[in-house]
Amino acid sequence: MTEASKAQGLFSRTYAAATASFAAVMFLTGFAALAVVPTLPTAARDLAGVSLFPVVAGCFVTASLLGGVLGGHWADRSGARRPLAAGVVLTVVTLVVSGASTSVWQLAAGRFLDGLAAGMVAVSVDAAIGQAYPERLRPRALALMSSCWIIPSLAGPPLAGLVSEWWSWRAVFFGLAAATLLPALALVVVLRGRALPGAAAPDGHASRPPLLIAAAVSLGAALGQYGVSGWDVRHLLFVAGGLGLLVVFAPRLLPSGTWSAARGLPTTVLLRGLSSGTYFTVEALVPLMLINERGAPAVLIGLAFTGAAVVWAGASWVQGRLLENRPRHLLVGAGALVMAVAVGLAVVGTFTRGPVLLAASAMPVAAAGMGLLAPSLTVLSLSHSPTGRLGHTSSAMQTSQNLGQVTVMALAFAALNTCVAMGASATAGYGAAFGLLLLPPLVIALLAGRARSTGGRVVTAATIAGEPTLADSGPV
Repeated sequence: MTEASKAQGLFSRTYAAATASFAAVMFLTGFAALAVVPTLPTAARDLAGVSLFPVVAGCFVTASLLGGVLGGHWADRSGARRPLAAGVVLTVVTLVVSGASTSVWQLAAGRFLDGLAAGMVAVSVDAAIGQAYPERLRPRALALMSSCWIIPSLAGPPLAGLVSEWWSWRAVFFGLAAATLLPALALVVVLRGRALPGAAAPDGHASRPPLLIAAAVSLGAALGQYGVSGWDVRHLLFVAGGLGLLVVFAPRLLPSGTWSAARGLPTTVLLRGLSSGTYFTVEALVPLMLINERGAPAVLIGLAFTGAAVVWAGASWVQGRLLENRPRHLLVGAGALVMAVAVGLAVVGTFTRGPVLLAASAMPVAAAGMGLLAPSLTVLSLSHSPTGRLGHTSSAMQTSQNLGQVTVMALAFAALNTCVAMGASATAGYGAAFGLLLLPPLVIALLAGRARSTGGRVVTAATIAGEPTLADSGPV
């Protein structure tokens, strides 16, 4: 590498167009995601579907499984630009579908389409960053993608909370659709007109995407999410059917040895699922508990989401700059312990009936742990990812993330609904659910060493050499 090429940064002439495009994608995605999520508990309540909230929350995740597989294989076959553009356009469509909901099932359908789009965008950005940048710029690209969530996190949730409380939650969806339509179309034009610098040529022999397998996994996850919304024979049958599909088909989308935590990529993939499952379940349960049990205003929920997004971005910046020479597996363990503290705050805030801010603080504290943990898992995956399989490996990481969210969230809501069905108070149910969430972070801390680089090399953000990357762009 010449001295001139070493001096080039993310916004140099070579990489400026790609950097601007990726930043725009993450900005639009972050604004839509962070503004929509705080309105979901209110929307579910108004549509008389609080008991089906696991379905509403789970539809997004289950569709992301399918979208991630589709986007990853599409990116391997024809480059990342097309699935990226398709995902951005579909995001706008889903906002309209959700905003026009007349039942909780239509809201769930909108969230399903949004999950499909989000899975395509996330995996496509992963692949595109790996194609566009040399290894020395990829950690900085990770930090930049996280920073693109700062402005949306500051403006999106509080504004959505105010609009939802003073006007209507529907106005949030329709307003976002109108605001993102023109930028999304402009971004599609930019992505179609420019090739990614450094992009590898599409592999004409790439295998066809296992869409049927991904669809079966998505269906299994959806059945499981619906099953935990009640506690009777019919719901148990749905749980059993969903679990059966996941057991049969999910391993075919993940590296061999994932469930047994084999060293290297399998453990890295497993930890991605456990960490995401814990964080996003906290992000779903805390607002639901605060709104329905504590009567917290929607504005407070929006501020909690804002704080979480800002803290995630800040922690991501710290790991990419101040801690760039620290072993990645140690940062994974440290982030997991911080997440355990966050879950503990949720438990205390639930049982003590103290200030609502105590339970709400669990969200930004958990985000601090994820800001350290998630990018570190991304960097660790570099030493395990096979060359030429960027989209495939990215899809596996995304699949694990979504499976982790579905599984952990289903178990937490099952604990909540079981307690209520047995006559316990809702407070006890939420406490049991949060108590269950203490287990995954502790498992992550114990297994973090198995994700470290093999071959005697300790991977840090400053020692990446020659392997494709998986970008982690921040909270979604």
